[in-house]
Amino acid sequence: MNSEIAKNIRKSLIADCTECFGLCCTALNIVASSDFPMNKPAGTPCIHLQSDYRCQTHSQLRDKGFKGCTVFDCLGAGQIVSQVTFNGQSWRENPDIGAKMFDVFPIMEQIYEMIAYATEVLSYDIPDDLGSKLEKQVVALQDVTKLDADDLLAIDLIMYRFSLNELLTSASDWIRGNTIANMSGVQNIKAFDRARVNWMGKNLKGKDLRAMDFRGAYLIAADMRNTDLRAVSFIGADLRDVDFRGANLSTSMFLTQMQINSAKGDAKTILPFYIQRPSHWG
Repeated sequence: MNSEIAKNIRKSLIADCTECFGLCCTALNIVASSDFPMNKPAGTPCIHLQSDYRCQTHSQLRDKGFKGCTVFDCLGAGQIVSQVTFNGQSWRENPDIGAKMFDVFPIMEQIYEMIAYATEVLSYDIPDDLGSKLEKQVVALQDVTKLDADDLLAIDLIMYRFSLNELLTSASDWIRGNTIANMSGVQNIKAFDRARVNWMGKNLKGKDLRAMDFRGAYLIAADMRNTDLRAVSFIGADLRDVDFRGANLSTSMFLTQMQINSAKGDAKTILPFYIQRPSHWG
């Protein structure tokens, strides 16, 4: 698997709601918060879900308090569960498969997230041995997406995540290390470790934060306007309401569409190749 193939796989992980039976509107548990104006138990259709599985209030979601709906992204897991795992059978027309379909959806969503991370790394210049291991992981994960519902429910997601996380950490260290080595007067990668830091609301405007490790960091509402964030690892970071206006995220690693959808930005924000600019950014 060469880098161009991996890059194309990563770019292709896009949700197609026309091929999905409204699984994100049905399968997931929703708790009333600043992102949702109501509670909704898992397995219960949202009150706005229409008979054709489209959202009745889609164009007004943010105005009506459903900000979380505009943030969510399944990377295409929904249409795979709907059209491949369950062969186009809907939970409305076949109520007996509903519970199983709703249980499979979050599993498939996590598998697709892992494929996204792995193929993103494979699009970079990394050591051959690391690339080979990641290629095997991608093939194994792609095979998992083809399993039937019962087999999907029986897989050990923790095992897949554990083995992949080790490879992602190694890749992150390699890419960030190369960036650091090219930065004048700085060589120690440990000085760039901000994993799980609590920088909620922190003013970082205009800072050079290249190669920082923000794994699992709390960056809610941080001011990162005009900040250089190239080669930064954002895996698992909470980026809600982070202000990325004018920021350079072109080679930031492990950013998800959901993270970016939850943040703020503008036309001057430079995004990675696989991220779509949110429509609500204006």
